[in-house]
Amino acid sequence: MAPSTLDLFFLTFNCAKNLIDVGVFSSHLYGALSQNASGLPDLVAFSLQEVAPLSYAFIGSYFLSPYYARYEEALNLASVRLLATSSAEGGDGSEYAAESAGSERIPPKPYTLVRAKNVGMTALLLFARDPAALQSIEEAEAGFGAADMGNKGAVALRVTWGEPGQHELGKTTEVTLVATHLAAMEWNLKKRNANWRTIMSSLTFSNPPAALPGLFVADKSAPTPDRGGVGGSKLAADSSESSEAEPDEDDTPLLNPAGGNSLTAEQRATLQDLSIFKPTSHLFVAGDLNYRIGSTTPSPLAPFPSFDPTSEHHYPKFLPRDQLTQERLAGRAFHGMSEAPITFGPTYKYNILRSPDGADNAASVRRGTTLNGIPEVPWRFASHRWPGWCDRVLYLDLPSWIKHKSIDIKAYDSLPVVRTSDHRAVFFRASIPVVTAEEMISPSAKAGSAAAESDPRVVPPVPVDVHAWERRAAARNKEVAVGWSAFLWSTKEGAVVLATLFTLVFGAWWLWNCW
Repeated sequence: MAPSTLDLFFLTFNCAKNLIDVGVFSSHLYGALSQNASGLPDLVAFSLQEVAPLSYAFIGSYFLSPYYARYEEALNLASVRLLATSSAEGGDGSEYAAESAGSERIPPKPYTLVRAKNVGMTALLLFARDPAALQSIEEAEAGFGAADMGNKGAVALRVTWGEPGQHELGKTTEVTLVATHLAAMEWNLKKRNANWRTIMSSLTFSNPPAALPGLFVADKSAPTPDRGGVGGSKLAADSSESSEAEPDEDDTPLLNPAGGNSLTAEQRATLQDLSIFKPTSHLFVAGDLNYRIGSTTPSPLAPFPSFDPTSEHHYPKFLPRDQLTQERLAGRAFHGMSEAPITFGPTYKYNILRSPDGADNAASVRRGTTLNGIPEVPWRFASHRWPGWCDRVLYLDLPSWIKHKSIDIKAYDSLPVVRTSDHRAVFFRASIPVVTAEEMISPSAKAGSAAAESDPRVVPPVPVDVHAWERRAAARNKEVAVGWSAFLWSTKEGAVVLATLFTLVFGAWWLWNCW
């Protein structure tokens, strides 16, 4: 009997606050789901950044539902098409036949949206082929903005998955999925690394003081400063990067036990279980990570990556300049994590054009080239930003002590350019071994080895910020206030509400005076 595996498809997309074209997106999803596979994955997760305008995102789910619904529709359209194609080509079409029987007018929905979670404009959607395969779902969130608000941030889901009939036997595996949007701008490298540190320390699946009651003193610190990276001076950033000895927020203590007593090993283990580096869980991180190929804006004559394989500036030649790979290998970001080889071009920043005139892909557009049945969109790289691989998916590989099992990567690629965004979506598909909690925990005999100590599940890179949960709850209240204020003063719907209120107040005043 073949070992049990979980088929995971994880996509990241910066939506540019726009609704997607369902037909276009579903066609490109069909191409992605078909890549190196003939069947549908067990779980599909979408990491969405700038999923909707700030006011809608800060207010919450009611305003986000129309945006989420389009992704659900696109996924199911693509999935039905894949099942139908598999059946027509003589593959295993039994799933499609069973789901379609007696339902000629209503198309089947292979996937169920089992959870949608957002922090500000960053959202994580989780779809399951069989919702019953999910034993539990936990949530976590962190904001990078001023006072921990979520103009940029991270959201996570942790699920326990097992094949039907395997839950009772204990043959399940835990998977932690993180969606995030890190600080923008070429020169904000240290802010991006600080955002990652916040994810490691503050993205917890329960409130630490509640997990260890009576251990920590009340948090009386000031709100966290802005780490979103939307502003900031290039000059200031450059000067700060010139001195690695300069103190920054990384020096702030994250643990504050009552009475100053150090934590016991059991207490530290409890805190680690709340973090993304829970020893018994797989970990996948996807998002607009915003790492660039330069720390300053490009000069007017700077050569840009080209998609022409014969060009001296063919895009693979720019990969050694990628900040994320440099920081990861240096141990300053994404500690212990891995990434599949990048074989696709830069995913940012695309200027979408109305015609092929002046487009970088003018020749193929004029030829009428189609991608997944959709006409190619004319584009050129924005001249004021370095093209870069901003959109990425990384994973924490199996521990070194687990032998003869590995994460089998099926695909790591980008979707074609679409008209609604200046980013290209990136997708990752892998077959994940169902490894039980007992197998994932480090054997004590091996815990002191160099390989084990480099694993963040054994030695966490940073301690848990035990008061982040409380600060985030306070930040959520601020977001609602900011969201409604922005909604009233910056949207058409808000203008209607204000006009209605004005009319009612004026009418009441007029009636009062006429009475």
